Amino acid sequence: MTQGLCAGGASGPAAQSAAAAQSVPVLRGQTLYQARCSGCHAVDANDIGPLHRGVLGRRAGTVPGFDYSPALRASRLVWTRQTLDAWLRDPEALVPGQGMDEQVLDPQERQDLIVYLASLL
Repeated sequence: MTQGLCAGGASGPAAQSAAAAQSVPVLRGQTLYQARCSGCHAVDANDIGPLHRGVLGRRAGTVPGFDYSPALRASRLVWTRQTLDAWLRDPEALVPGQGMDEQVLDPQERQDLIVYLASLL
């Protein structure tokens, strides 16, 4: 059985190389997540912050069992790549009164984190 099939159905060294190139941001994002986020968040369990698996497309403030700030619960925000970028850049600017006080100022780090979070289906 051949490994390395990609979306277009291609296989072989070119497809494997393309898949590897696409995984580099995911790996960078995973490394950043471990270094910057895992002190408060986990992928599959609520901690100081809510779990992150399935965050893309989820309405903010809706993970069962997590006690969100009233500001985030009332925000009606949906997590997209754009809202995650704005959130990571400056959570307080996006949702005044929310409870996260960390910022990711480097745009490439934000994008790598978002790619990683998007991979957590």
